[in-house]
Amino acid sequence: MITREQPTAGGPGRVVRVGHSPDPDDAFMFYGLASGKVRLDGIVIEHLLEDIQSLNVRAQRAELEVTAISAHAYPYVAKDYWIMRTGASMGEGYGPVIVSRKYSSIGELRGRTVGTPGPMTTATLLFKLFTDGIRNVDLPFDAILGAIDRGDIDAGLLIHEGQITYRDMGYRKILDFGELWNGTASGLPLPLGLDVVRKDLGDEMAARLSRGLKESIAYGYEHQDEAIPYALQWGRGISRTLGEKFVKMYVSGLTVDMGESGRKALELLFAMGAEKGLLPAAGQISLV
Repeated sequence: MITREQPTAGGPGRVVRVGHSPDPDDAFMFYGLASGKVRLDGIVIEHLLEDIQSLNVRAQRAELEVTAISAHAYPYVAKDYWIMRTGASMGEGYGPVIVSRKYSSIGELRGRTVGTPGPMTTATLLFKLFTDGIRNVDLPFDAILGAIDRGDIDAGLLIHEGQITYRDMGYRKILDFGELWNGTASGLPLPLGLDVVRKDLGDEMAARLSRGLKESIAYGYEHQDEAIPYALQWGRGISRTLGEKFVKMYVSGLTVDMGESGRKALELLFAMGAEKGLLPAAGQISLV
């Protein structure tokens, strides 16, 4: 799905394609820009909505000027993109969750199969970093619960709003990677998603786009009566209460500006992945 907004200045404006996932937290972040309430003079923003795994693949081809990606994907696209200090999704004691109907512990899953939400998602990286002896099979994130129920897999790794709705559907939590990370990362947040901007746009344009996203988030928080209902169009049936809870979990102060704690958390995640041979070296982490 593509939406387009016009610039306020005269002329056609420069087209900047922005990829983000059709989820409540991303929709909330981009509401100011998507609604036209926040504008960037002389720039036409085209919003491309796709699932995060598809956006990771696009980023590897450097297709979009600005895009959401999994933190896992950044070392593979670092030559083409800078990380925006605004727009990150970071868990603060919470994160992707392994759930099952039949099993209750990681030990019970050894030799069994867990559904994971895509090879380049941060959730799958965390699974490979912190578990051993458990098979995984990649599935679309919204197909994982159905696969558990059919018996195709023994457990599933949930991202998006499934992290807060699984109990109501009768699933048992086996492991919350946010809790696990919190106990091993000296209080640093868990980096899950990032927004990145293509380096060939140049420093000035990259900084403008980063500021525009920051203004869009601020507009959403200042006009929640507009932004929350808009975001819940992509809530996949969750209530307003749960939807608002999910949005505020992943659109936090660290989303406005990840700061030094966010940068250090990324360095730690990338170092852990490289040490286990799961990631290439990411190089120096600089933010725009």
